[in-house]
Amino acid sequence: MRILMVEDEKTLAATVRRGLNNEGFVVDVAHDGVGGLWAATDNSYDVILLDLMLPLKNGYDVLKELRQRKIWTPVLMLTAKDGEYDQTDAFDLGADDYLTKPFSFLVLVARIRALIRRGAPERPVVLTLGTLTLDPVNRSVRRGDTGISLTAREYGLLQYLMRRHDQIVSKAEILSNVWDPAFDGGDNVVEVYVGYLRRKIDLPFDLHTLTTVRGMGYLLSADRIPAAAAGGHPEG
Repeated sequence: MRILMVEDEKTLAATVRRGLNNEGFVVDVAHDGVGGLWAATDNSYDVILLDLMLPLKNGYDVLKELRQRKIWTPVLMLTAKDGEYDQTDAFDLGADDYLTKPFSFLVLVARIRALIRRGAPERPVVLTLGTLTLDPVNRSVRRGDTGISLTAREYGLLQYLMRRHDQIVSKAEILSNVWDPAFDGGDNVVEVYVGYLRRKIDLPFDLHTLTTVRGMGYLLSADRIPAAAAGGHPEG
């Protein structure tokens, strides 16, 4: 398995490289964004470890250009708590996963293996579900011809739900895929953000596509009329 690590902290990069080599991975290293973009474009990798704060071209721009070039290699973003983008959700940047520095090497290996198992199926440039569209390249969301403004967290939640459309997903699944693994708050935060999202993608359009399945989780489906209009009462 071949991995590209784009990291300007040379000591950290060398340490991680040695550790991954010992785990049986082949690791290429680039120390700036330009070199990382070139390597990721010209070579085939199973996973890319991409630092956010890089010289010459930051990780945000590297990832954006990779996706624009339709390179769908899974990307694990490495973020610093005091970094410029620390308030920006990694999934909003198009990443598949992320770790906050400092991180556990064992956790890093586990995340890499999970991404490899998941693989890199070619992703559509635009995710579509009924009249709802999400463009992961420019991070725009529309309902028909109407643009919808979402926060980074709302966008990450919607992107995850659209990729799992017509499946019931639990609060625990959402937390583990959309929130920081270090998040130690209650799972009621999911309910709060589902409410925020519903008020933006459904209510203004008199739709009820994001539903609560009592005791199980949430379901995002294609356009349908509100249950209330059909004589029922949709749950929260």
